[in-house]
Amino acid sequence: MTAPIPRDMPDLPAIPRTHALLPSFVPASAVVAPARRPSAGVLRLLIAGTATGAVTLALLLGSPLRVLSHFSVQSTILLALVTLVSARRAWTARRPLPSALTGAALLYAVANGLAYHLLLADAASPYSVTGTTGAPTGWHAVAHHLLHTVVPAAAVLDWLLLTAPAHLRLRQAATWLVYPLIYLGFSLARATLITAGAPDRYLYHFLDAAAHGYRHTLANALLLGLSLYALAVLLVALDHARPNPVRHRGKTGFRLQPPVG
Repeated sequence: MTAPIPRDMPDLPAIPRTHALLPSFVPASAVVAPARRPSAGVLRLLIAGTATGAVTLALLLGSPLRVLSHFSVQSTILLALVTLVSARRAWTARRPLPSALTGAALLYAVANGLAYHLLLADAASPYSVTGTTGAPTGWHAVAHHLLHTVVPAAAVLDWLLLTAPAHLRLRQAATWLVYPLIYLGFSLARATLITAGAPDRYLYHFLDAAAHGYRHTLANALLLGLSLYALAVLLVALDHARPNPVRHRGKTGFRLQPPVG
């Protein structure tokens, strides 16, 4: 026989709490495995091939060192590498590239297209190249069209149709300006190594310190830098406002069972 439970049994003391429980946030990427996206991989492979073809054609039509010194060519090479790696990751169901890298490639490609069409190709612009050298023809026109129109448009379509939204961050906008700042120093340093009066001493008329002076050139660079930062902020805002084109249900490892009873 067991002893009866006493009626006047005292209450057990409360267990003291040594620390507060903190809520933990588990992102969806921790439990949802990335799915294979062969169609996205193929489309990005086409974009990378188009960008590579544009750079190759430009190299065949001009001096390689001069061609590789252009911002448009350098940004296209970066976009080709980023989309090539992104195509492989989409095909093999791996995590996407960091948004800091893909956002930078997108920003430089869009800036390349806008700068060409608004400043260099527009006859009304004071820095237009069509008024001095004339519009490009033949294969040069094809190369210009690929570098400044087709590739930037393809980069925008890749961003809008093949990537999930809300990945770009406002804090990344300032870091994206590091490369344009380095390019400005490279462009001015390159001009000091080329003979004065050479036609290709300054690659862009708005950075021509010999014609406009360093004060006016640096003012142009500051204005372009502010415009580039505003464009980066706009891309971040649009990235958080646009709908999600990538909707797939991954396998989490959990299976819901019907209720018992």
